[in-house]
Amino acid sequence: MIDWKGKKVLVTGGAGHIGSHLTKTLVDKGADVLVVDNLWRGKKEYLLDENNNYIIDMENNFKEWDLRDYENAEKAVDGIEIVFHLADIVAGITYVFDNQPDVWRGNVMINSNVFTASHKAKVDRLIYVGAACAYPHEKQNDPLSPLFKENDMYPAHPESAYGWGKLMGEYECELFSKSGMLNTGILRLHNVYGPNSDLSVERSQVIPATIRKAILYPEEQFLVWGNGEQNRSFIYVTDVVEGLLLVADKGINKGPIQLGTNEKTTINQIAKMVIDVSGKDIVQEHDLTKPVGDFGRAADITLAKEILGWEPKMSMEEGIKITYRWASNYLESHKL
Repeated sequence: MIDWKGKKVLVTGGAGHIGSHLTKTLVDKGADVLVVDNLWRGKKEYLLDENNNYIIDMENNFKEWDLRDYENAEKAVDGIEIVFHLADIVAGITYVFDNQPDVWRGNVMINSNVFTASHKAKVDRLIYVGAACAYPHEKQNDPLSPLFKENDMYPAHPESAYGWGKLMGEYECELFSKSGMLNTGILRLHNVYGPNSDLSVERSQVIPATIRKAILYPEEQFLVWGNGEQNRSFIYVTDVVEGLLLVADKGINKGPIQLGTNEKTTINQIAKMVIDVSGKDIVQEHDLTKPVGDFGRAADITLAKEILGWEPKMSMEEGIKITYRWASNYLESHKL
C-alpha cells in the first residue's frame, strides 16, 4: 500500500463533492495536498472540519484556478507526485443538455491540459475519473439491459456532450499510458451521492435534488421527472474515495475500472426512501414533459473486485439518511 505521509498530491476539483471527501481522507493519512478548484460547483466550506477549521492551509494549498487555462495546469502540477484529476464541468441533465458545446469544449480542454502538464512535470502517477454516462445510450435506454462491463463502452455512442467528453478523457488518458508517457489509473463512476452534493435547483443531480424537494416541501413541489421507473446504480461518496485510493495503488496502467453497484434502483424507489426519512406526509407528483435521462444502468464490478479488492459498503438506506441529515443542516444555514 502507498504510504501517503508527506506525499505531494494534487486534487483537481478538490473543493467539490467527491474531491472534498478525498482531500480530507488524504490529509488524515498525512499527505501534503494541493487543491485546485475554480469553485463553479465546489465550495471552500466543504473543506472545513467538524470544528469549522480548514483541513488544508488555504493560503498556500488552495488555488482558485480554471484548468481550461494551460498555464494554470502547469502551475498546479509543479512538484506534484500524484494527481487525482476530478475537475470537470458537470451538473444535472437540464444544464448538460442546454449547454452542450461549452460542456464538451471545457472538459476536453481541462483533461488535455492536465494530462499534458502532468507528463511534462514527470508526475509519478495520475488517476482520472470517468463516468458511466459515457456508455452507449442505446444500452442505457434499455431498462432490461444486463449489468455493464467495462468493454461495453464500444462501439461508442454516448447520449450527451458530457458523456463524450468523459469518454475522450479516458481515451486520451490511455494514449499517455500506452505510450509510456504517463502512469495512469482510470475509474469509471456510476451515480455518486452523499454530503457536499450540489443542492441548487439549477445544477443538482437526482438524489440531492429529491432530498432538497423533501426538505423544502410544501414550499417546493415534490416532483419526479418522468414516470420514475428509470433506474441507476447509485454509490456513496466514501466508497468512491476508497476506490480512488486503491486505484492509485493497484490499478495503474490497467485500463478503465468501473465503480458502482449491481443493484438497479428506480427514481421512484429513491423518492420513497427520501419521503420515509423525511417523516413528512408528502404527495409525490410526476412531470412527463421533463427530460428523464437514461432508463437502465448498473455495474458488473468484477474488475474492481479482482484488481482493487473493492466493493461498495454503504447501503442506500443508510447513505440517504446521512445525506438527508447533512442537506437539512446545510439548507437551514443557507438560502439557495
